[in-house]
Amino acid sequence: MKPSTDLHTMNRRHFLQSAGGLALAGASGVAFGKETAAQAIRFPKGKAEHCVHIWLGGGAAQVDTWDPKRLGDAKAKKSGSYYPSIETAVPGVKVCEHLKQCAKSMEYITAVRTVNHDVIDEHAAASNRMHTGRNVSGTTVYPSLGSIVAAERGAVAEGVPAYVVIGYPNFSRGPGFLGSKAGFLYLLDTEAGPAGLKRPDSIGGSRQSRREALLARMRDSARNVRGEAAIAGYDDALEESLRLSGPKFMEVFDLKSEKGDLRNSYGGEFGQRCLLARRLIQRGVRFIEVSHNMNFVNGTGWDTHNAGQLKQHLLIQELDKAMATMIADLKAHGLLDKTLIVVNTEFGRPSAFDGGGGRGHQGSAFSVVLAGGGLKHQGAWGVTDDECKKAVQDPCGVPDLFATVLADLGIDPRKELFDGDRPVPITDQGTPLVKLLG
Repeated sequence: MKPSTDLHTMNRRHFLQSAGGLALAGASGVAFGKETAAQAIRFPKGKAEHCVHIWLGGGAAQVDTWDPKRLGDAKAKKSGSYYPSIETAVPGVKVCEHLKQCAKSMEYITAVRTVNHDVIDEHAAASNRMHTGRNVSGTTVYPSLGSIVAAERGAVAEGVPAYVVIGYPNFSRGPGFLGSKAGFLYLLDTEAGPAGLKRPDSIGGSRQSRREALLARMRDSARNVRGEAAIAGYDDALEESLRLSGPKFMEVFDLKSEKGDLRNSYGGEFGQRCLLARRLIQRGVRFIEVSHNMNFVNGTGWDTHNAGQLKQHLLIQELDKAMATMIADLKAHGLLDKTLIVVNTEFGRPSAFDGGGGRGHQGSAFSVVLAGGGLKHQGAWGVTDDECKKAVQDPCGVPDLFATVLADLGIDPRKELFDGDRPVPITDQGTPLVKLLG
């Protein structure tokens, strides 16, 4: 199959014929797709009910993590991996030596090694692409993956948000043309709790009641002046925020109620975010983004230019510890097959070293990792060349990646959303990796 970047140039009929020839029907007969005049395009429906989207902001080096090559030498400017590779639980699949815990759980993991895009290798533009599946447009603000899932599936349970971001919010994570109902609740760290929902200690119950009564009078006044429609959206948001700020939902953020050994197994703040993600899943949240953007222990985070390369292993070890523990924890709670873990980043890194001993930016080939979600895992998908610069087998365009995630979450990857009256395909002509869906 050609990468989806080639599909952009196809006309609609050519695309439908090509995709239809490659599609599979699920063994149970439950599949997406309607009959067309020519033939049906059918994709298997996945098992996942939740998604944890781990964001490695800065651009994680695939050659130093999930797609190792021969050893290089930064000082001698010899291209290659910075760390030795190790075997995994899947024969023939190797990863960096600092992913030793995940290596043992590789039967539940697939590193999609051939993800690619043509976005300029600049952080903001590439981050937007890997959150929305689209390039920045001057006329359309596309929704993020999290907002699409929230709009299509909603929360799993009543009284909780569909979409939570643990990390810094920005427009690329937002709902775009889907509107505020597909937006997210966010928190910056696990100690502080959700922004705007945690009541200050100085505000007691009686004082809160007086505030709500005052606010109700102001809403009535605004309704009389502006009309019901003018404040309907505000009322909905207010009612939800008051509900979420109550003790029933807020107790999910009390990580101290978990056993100490488990909390320690997850590790530091990033690990605690992953633990919180599991608790949010148990409460019924559909989509959680967990950002690994704190404690730049190597000086640069995943943006490993220059000296940031020297201590990159500390970040990798932090990811390894938290991710492996989350896989085991979800499995212990019977949630691993129901929860798709996506480890995403805006682009990868070339195998060549830059003048300062670090690595530059590269969107032509990089790794995005899928775990759990009831997928038919195989350790690795696709093959890159010896320099890790391009896909030589089973390329995966960003639309294909998004289509795979959506299909696993029970969302038709061919359906259309609407920006006002204008239909917008939910992915940019993406085709799921049907072998993973089984």
